[in-house]
Amino acid sequence: MARTLSAPAPLRLRPLEIGDLLDETFRMYRRHFFLFAGISVILSIPLAASAGISFFTVFNNLAQQVASNQPPDLGPIFASLGVFFVITVAVYPLLYGSITYAACESALGRPVTFWSALRAALRRYLHIVGYFLLVAGMALLFCVFPLWIWIGVRWIAWMPAMFVENIGLGAALGRSWRLVEGRWWRTFLILFLMYILVEVVASALQAFLYLGQILLQAVVSSYLSLAISEAAGILVSSLVSPILLIAIVLIYFDLRVRREGLDLFQLAQRVGTPPPAA
Repeated sequence: MARTLSAPAPLRLRPLEIGDLLDETFRMYRRHFFLFAGISVILSIPLAASAGISFFTVFNNLAQQVASNQPPDLGPIFASLGVFFVITVAVYPLLYGSITYAACESALGRPVTFWSALRAALRRYLHIVGYFLLVAGMALLFCVFPLWIWIGVRWIAWMPAMFVENIGLGAALGRSWRLVEGRWWRTFLILFLMYILVEVVASALQAFLYLGQILLQAVVSSYLSLAISEAAGILVSSLVSPILLIAIVLIYFDLRVRREGLDLFQLAQRVGTPPPAA
């Protein structure tokens, strides 16, 4: 990965209206496109490869069993699905953690590379896995979708808080809970809008892949074309997935500005910094 550093200028902290926050999200992504896209695409390659192999194994084996009128051999199918599951569980914490850390450091005006972001995610790997397990267990325990959404929004800023403030999982969850308090609906609306935008962009890109899959079926088998299309879809989706994570980082800083006057603290630091020597 190239050693290109992010721009040194920090994010200008200020209260952001919803439109401003959305605009700043895309501006940050464009400014550091190769950093964010590079992290996302590189870490998505194992996911894409395992997904493509799993799709091909499942459909090809089932087709062969049907054609030969034999009972299905589920061993290879379960093995490929198991490998895909293990890779997914192993990679996604690194993917989300690396992008979030890169967004935090970029917002603070600190240089960040692919390797520094990956190392930061590895250091916090167990915390991120713990959060995913907590959310999964909570969803199974509550079985009430609105309650799950309400708690999820209250915890939305936990990962930026963990990286920026160097705290653990429990402290980060509590920190996010307090920051979002009184601003739940605004935070939910921002997340909802960002999710819709990401889905629209991803769907548009997937439409081109569908056309490519149709053309590919003229050259290779339908199962292989489906596997290739699935792998390519994951890689294409990885280009837009950083957008939502960047928005969450900006939500974290916006909440701190509104609740703690972080923008005034930044201004005081700038005023108090002595001018460089002639």
